[in-house]
This record gives sequence, C-alpha cells and structure tokens, in this order.
Amino acid sequence: MSLDAFLALLVYALVTSITPGPNNFMLLASGVNFGLLRTVPHMLGISIGFLVLLVAVGLGLGAVLTAFPMLHTALKVAGGAYLLYLAWKIAMSRSLAGKGEAKGQPMRFIDAAAFQWVNPKAWVMAITAMAVYTNPQHPFLSVVLISVAFTVVNLPSVSVWAGFGTALRGFLSDPVRLKWFNIAMGVLLAATLWPMLR
Repeated sequence: MSLDAFLALLVYALVTSITPGPNNFMLLASGVNFGLLRTVPHMLGISIGFLVLLVAVGLGLGAVLTAFPMLHTALKVAGGAYLLYLAWKIAMSRSLAGKGEAKGQPMRFIDAAAFQWVNPKAWVMAITAMAVYTNPQHPFLSVVLISVAFTVVNLPSVSVWAGFGTALRGFLSDPVRLKWFNIAMGVLLAATLWPMLR
C-alpha cells in the first residue's frame, strides 16, 4: 500500500469512527449517565470488537454474507432488534450514576465487542475499508495495515464522544434535562437503523 493510500485510509478511518452512529450515541449517553471511567470498558469493547470484525471481513466473512443473502438478512434483523432494545434502555434511563452507586450499569466490554457484529455502521465501515483499500497482490498485509489504521484511529475517536458526555454531566444533573437528553439519545440511536431499512 502506498503512503498516499495509507493516508487516505487513515482519513476514512477517522471520518467513519468519529461521525455519529450507534456506538458514538451510546458512548455519549454512557458518558453522561456513568462518567468516563465507568465507560472505558465500553470504549475498549468497541475498539477490540471492531478490530476482530474488520479482520474477519478481510479474511473472507464479507464474501460469505454476499454468497448467502439470507444470513445477511438474519444478521440485519438481529442487529436491528438489539439496537432498538438498547435505544429503549437509554431512553428510559432517568438518573445519573454517581461514584460507588449501582444505579444502572454501563455496557460491559464483552457486550460492546459483541455489538459490533450486529452494528450496521460497523459492517459498512469494515466491508468498505476492505473493498477499497485491500491490495489483491498482498491481501494478508492489506488486512493487517487496514486493521492497524483503524485501531490507531478508533479508540481516540470514540473516546471523544464519551468525554463529551462526561462533560455534560453537570448540566444534565437536572432530572428533567437528563430525561429529555436520554429520550433524544434513544431516538437518535433508533434512527441509525434508517439507512439499513431503506
């Protein structure tokens, strides 16, 4: 991969990782409701889970889904249902969790990693990256370089959303503001399904 192609890949990774989507809306809500420290496992789960998905797509999983459209449809339905469940949980959250409090739980590492497998935006990002930036003469090296690029860019990008949420905690300590914020985040998370349903 040429330096120009690698830089273009880094820009693609940055733009797709930092723009709104299911992961970033959930991290914003988690930052508000649980704070940055309790959201770290969620952030790490996203980054590691997406890395595993990216490698799997690069090693042929994307071709399997293309060959078996029913499997792709089943994945979309399962992902959509789970995303709506998460949107409902966020929208119904009504109180901030303080230090040492057990009110609600942020998403665990394993849950965030597993969510990447049903996250429509993650699939689009992975399949597009592998389709556009893979070099047919060096497929394995291409998968490694693409994975490295996303790993370097993804965690800082998603951390911005959790950090922004944490910064809003003071403003949203008012129960009415928090209620409407969580409802808005739930609606926005559900709305991320729209491109998949068209």
